[in-house]
Amino acid sequence: MALVSVENLQKIYPLGKQKVEAVKKVSFEIEKGEFAAISGPSGSGKSTILNMIGLIDLPSSGKLVIDGVDVYEGYDLSKTFSDSGKLNGDGQNSEFKGKNKVPNKLDKRITGLRRSHIGFIFQTFNLIPVLNVYENIQFPLLLDSKNSAKCPVDSFSKKEKDEWIRFLMEKVGLSDWEKHKPSELSGGQRQRVAIARALVTKAPVILADEPTANLDSENSKQILSLMKELNNDKDLQTTFIFSTHDKRIVQMCDHVIHIFDGQIKLDEHKTGSDTYDLEA
Repeated sequence: MALVSVENLQKIYPLGKQKVEAVKKVSFEIEKGEFAAISGPSGSGKSTILNMIGLIDLPSSGKLVIDGVDVYEGYDLSKTFSDSGKLNGDGQNSEFKGKNKVPNKLDKRITGLRRSHIGFIFQTFNLIPVLNVYENIQFPLLLDSKNSAKCPVDSFSKKEKDEWIRFLMEKVGLSDWEKHKPSELSGGQRQRVAIARALVTKAPVILADEPTANLDSENSKQILSLMKELNNDKDLQTTFIFSTHDKRIVQMCDHVIHIFDGQIKLDEHKTGSDTYDLEA
């Protein structure tokens, strides 16, 4: 069974009286352990697809299965609220009126899955300025509640959680920077914190949106080499999915979904390289 399965996934945005179909019913599968990329030019829909897989953006229609869980099973996506605050469909339904964009039960399902199954590495790092390196990595573990889906680390003792965080800091090369705030770190170091934070819940899927966009070439090489090393680590069993137009990242991936104008032009499986080639 695929780790991530996307079937006829569509995203429509309202633009005045018009509707813009940003993603046009795409279908593909990502297997466990893949180093995969959704690649295409700016405006192609690749980040929108990544955000829908990451449960940040709500599809207009289609099916999304993550680690065997059919995310929207039992719900009509055409009658749920989009990010614009309007209904995706034209019909009115009192169940979806009010402040909530999605029904409470679906919202809890999405929130739980996002915490237990998804790690997200943002272009702009999105670290918490007042927290140090250790605390930023630890933060997702503090979001546990009786109503949320459990991740493997929730069963750890306090000591085991501390050891796990320190293991990740060592993995990303930040053991000596534990007490430093984000403002005291370089761009590459901030990205390393973001990677460790994405890994801390042992989520099976790690999503990275244009991870080299705010890094120079040398830091990009170091960060992608680190991600490849983590992907190859059998103990971590981490699957990476990138949204990128960086051809060097594409060269490193073993599965590339080429997107153009919201459609899949090529779903390519290949042997990826182990290095980020600065000469490419």
